[in-house]
Amino acid sequence: MRIAIGVTYDGSSFDGWQSQPSGNTVQDRLEAALAAIAGASVRVTAAGRTDAGVHATGQVAHFDAEVERPLSAWVRGTNAHLPEAIAVQWAHPVSPAFHARFSASARAYRYVLYNHPVRPSLLARHVGWFHLPLDERVMQEAAQALPGTHDFSAFRAAECQARTPMRTVHEIGVSRRGRYVLFDIAADAFLHHMVRNVVGALVHVGKGGASPQWIAELLATRDRTRAAATFSPRGLYLSAVQYPSSWQLPAFPDPDALAHLEGLAA
Repeated sequence: MRIAIGVTYDGSSFDGWQSQPSGNTVQDRLEAALAAIAGASVRVTAAGRTDAGVHATGQVAHFDAEVERPLSAWVRGTNAHLPEAIAVQWAHPVSPAFHARFSASARAYRYVLYNHPVRPSLLARHVGWFHLPLDERVMQEAAQALPGTHDFSAFRAAECQARTPMRTVHEIGVSRRGRYVLFDIAADAFLHHMVRNVVGALVHVGKGGASPQWIAELLATRDRTRAAATFSPRGLYLSAVQYPSSWQLPAFPDPDALAHLEGLAA
């Protein structure tokens, strides 16, 4: 039986998604918890591999189980064996043709940036921070050079193992909610550090370090060495994974990656 699950997590204390010798990854913890319910080892495959410190409000994964359990067991039972920073939100039976990574049509990330002269404290692990004033309207203008299919080498980490730098960005938006600047980007897939590098470049424009046209010029150079610094993983959230409606996957209870911050920041 193949089961799809929706997973949310605070990535602050983990070494990313992908299994590591440390055993301290989201995948490692999730597989151990599912194994406790299945009574056998379980291998989990995710829609996207988030880096250390990156969070998820919309991660989707799948696993195969040799035993049948109520869907509630795969949710509440698994959660009873997980650290509080990880929670399975739903479980849904799917056909063996479903693959969390390859069946996805798009992925979306949100970067939450605290824009204030003084660094955050309570939210330090959950938001990025930039101390100088930023013009979100200029950043939004600059970002419009990115939608479409392009070679994103200028926004690719040196250690990226993707076979091609070509990616299709469906949409990107920059907006402000009080002291927070939100960067939302959806694409078919992402390169290693791509979102954090895009945020770094847009912040460079937003502080007045370059004109909005610089983003298009940077994209055309395909040269990472000409770009801005990579931003911290702390403000990055895998906010959604999109699939064809035929899979009928459940919705996440709270798709807004900023919602849990607003109460603390009020």
